[in-house]
Amino acid sequence: MDLNTFQREAQATDRVPSRKNTGDAGIDLVVPLLGLAGETGELLSEYKKHLRDGDSHLLFKERVSEELGDLLWYIANVAEKFDLKLDDIAQQNLKKASGRWGPQDTGSVIFDAMFEEHEQLPRRFEVDLSEVIVDERTMIQMRVNGEKIGDDLTDNADDPDGYRFHDVFHLAYVAVLGWSPVIRKLMKRKRKSAPKIDEVQDGGRAQVLDEGVAALVFDYAKEHNWLKGVNDLDYKLLRTIKGVTSLLEVRERSLGEWQRAILLGFEVWRQVLQASGGKILVDQDTRSLTFLGAPDNVPIKSALKL
Repeated sequence: MDLNTFQREAQATDRVPSRKNTGDAGIDLVVPLLGLAGETGELLSEYKKHLRDGDSHLLFKERVSEELGDLLWYIANVAEKFDLKLDDIAQQNLKKASGRWGPQDTGSVIFDAMFEEHEQLPRRFEVDLSEVIVDERTMIQMRVNGEKIGDDLTDNADDPDGYRFHDVFHLAYVAVLGWSPVIRKLMKRKRKSAPKIDEVQDGGRAQVLDEGVAALVFDYAKEHNWLKGVNDLDYKLLRTIKGVTSLLEVRERSLGEWQRAILLGFEVWRQVLQASGGKILVDQDTRSLTFLGAPDNVPIKSALKL
């Protein structure tokens, strides 16, 4: 039996059918929603008995099957009353789960593969982040192949929090996602030969979203021990990121790939922060970001404790 058939036949036993045109509109939803809560409790109760009685609870599997069936009936009933189809719900859930936990193979899509080399993000390159003193302020300078790129950065905060090293996150997006309008601009690799792509994918709005994602995740990480020891990010955070980047080419990347890029970025960021700078290898082919060691200049001990 397919899910939609089950949903349709289950309605024949609905004791509280839809009452949209009566004064009792709403009770038709309250009953199945309460039913979901009640049957979940029954399922937990059966598991409690199993933990207590072990193998002597001879009907454990039968009871679990019965409670799951009741849950499925109530789920079908709620879906019907929201004008949803179980088959669609199931497919959307599998797509969601696969995007985060399934095999990640979207890396075969290279966003700038059809462009000349000078308009491509390098497949492999080294970055040097070093602390420098400018007007008695400690700032971060980024160099690629010995050439300075971008402006020198500070934390832009009253209390040092390491945001001056946030370019590491953009480098992680390059390594794992093959995407970062910010890095593309800094490296002068914008795809100017295609004006529409240059405007939409490499332009100011895309760069703002790139920076916005980095800032959003940084704020989240600050509340979660800088993601140290964290293996899974909050689904709502990842969904928000997918939403705000939905009009950009990076929409091709999955939730799982975003999660890997973020966690890898913070892993390297923590190392860079501890060393007050560092050398980093960006490798799109292996989709990796590697901390190669402390910078050549004498490091200044970080004021932020990890």
